[in-house]
Amino acid sequence: MNEKYERQMKKGVLDMIVLKLLANEAKYGYQIIQEMREKGGEIFSLKDGTLYPILYRLEDDGLVKARWSEAEGKQVARKYYEITGAGRQALEEIEAVWERISTGISKIMED
Repeated sequence: MNEKYERQMKKGVLDMIVLKLLANEAKYGYQIIQEMREKGGEIFSLKDGTLYPILYRLEDDGLVKARWSEAEGKQVARKYYEITGAGRQALEEIEAVWERISTGISKIMED
């Protein structure tokens, strides 16, 4: 039962988290997954199959854009994602909504 609630709650914040992780620099998929795991702990240990649909949706919405890096030496070409201006504006709006929701939840849970 806990897994069901955990999945539902995570699903609602993953777009915000991905945009936040891209706010400072472009990253490739595995890098995003690693950073989520490092900063968020096991709760945000995502599989590729979860992350890439989010990235594709954000790209379709114009909130991120993708570019391929050049292969150098033994390093393979990687697809990097970076936040767009529209993505930065959306992130600000999402963070404001998140603040209101988390404040409301905290007040309810205090009782």
